[in-house]
Amino acid sequence: MPDTRDIQHDFMLRGFTIGITADRRWDEQASLFERRGATVVHAATIRTLPLGSDEHLKTATAAVIARPPDVLIANTGLGIRSWVGAAESWGVDGDLLDALSETKTFARGPKASGAIHSLGLDVAARAPSERLSEAVDLSLEHLGPGTVAAIQLDGSGTTSPEVDRLRSSGADVLEIPVYEWRLPDDPQPAVRLAESVIAGRVHAVTFTTGPAVKNWMSICAEHDLETPLRDALVNRDVVVGCVGHVCADVAIASGLGSANLVIPEKWRLGPLVRAVADQLVRRRVDVRLGGAPMSVAGNVATVDDGEPIELSDTEARLLRTLASRPDVVFAKSDLLATVWGDRSTDPHVVEVAIGRLRQRLGDHGSSIASVYRRGYALRTA
Repeated sequence: MPDTRDIQHDFMLRGFTIGITADRRWDEQASLFERRGATVVHAATIRTLPLGSDEHLKTATAAVIARPPDVLIANTGLGIRSWVGAAESWGVDGDLLDALSETKTFARGPKASGAIHSLGLDVAARAPSERLSEAVDLSLEHLGPGTVAAIQLDGSGTTSPEVDRLRSSGADVLEIPVYEWRLPDDPQPAVRLAESVIAGRVHAVTFTTGPAVKNWMSICAEHDLETPLRDALVNRDVVVGCVGHVCADVAIASGLGSANLVIPEKWRLGPLVRAVADQLVRRRVDVRLGGAPMSVAGNVATVDDGEPIELSDTEARLLRTLASRPDVVFAKSDLLATVWGDRSTDPHVVEVAIGRLRQRLGDHGSSIASVYRRGYALRTA
């Protein structure tokens, strides 16, 4: 006999749609959500390009081999692995590891730390909350005039202020550019994701890097979607999941800071999925209709454990609104403001949507009562 808890876990997100903006490991993330019953929409807002053949990286590697650094700031696991992989393709990976064998390495997070350990090298210390600035803080006491610091850059293509901090110590700084973040070749998936969020068809969006947030807002600005997207992400119940505080800082700076923003305690993919799932489950509305339990989750309603009832975006918002305050009468004007976002919309659209919703609920459709000259209420008895 199957474990009931496993069944609940498998379908806890049924009815919810999640947008994934990552380009790396997005399929792994999608699988974790889909196992919980969610529908996934993938729209990469970022493209990560390795610079293995780039002359800048080759020159920087040669400089590290020629003058082994006193300190190495390991920024990302991907960056460290890609760097050594590029060195291997040039036939100098052994020379690079020898040059780093006596170097004090300070890792931004566990992925970078793990990558360093996998190379047989030691990590002097790791940033407590996975910020690059903290890794630099740890390294500064080992730097001064005549010392050498190497720092693996992120893919932003701009010089980090942390490089300036290292230079202010008097050390010579070697910048290691391993990969580059760019806009996606095709922006249309990102545009369609934004349109779906604005229309209410997507209930959560996840980010695993800060540049993914910036890129998405930049793409949307070019298509006149930035303002309505920001409004949808901040003022509606759309969950914005960021893998860590560095990513969340960018989201907040982009105007997406709200109670809908969630950050997992552990900054990993699995905890991110669980944090987003927990927030979505809290948005499920449960009520009883004449003794029968009804649950509204995302765009799916289930009555008395029967077959899931697929709802349109408008129908789902309408039913959630009525179910949020059962037996309370909602005026048409209030429903227009809450569900359609505009009190000036023709009230006839409410009547039409109520009629369709009653049909969707079948035998339980009569629970949506018309109250003469007042509006509509979801009756529980």
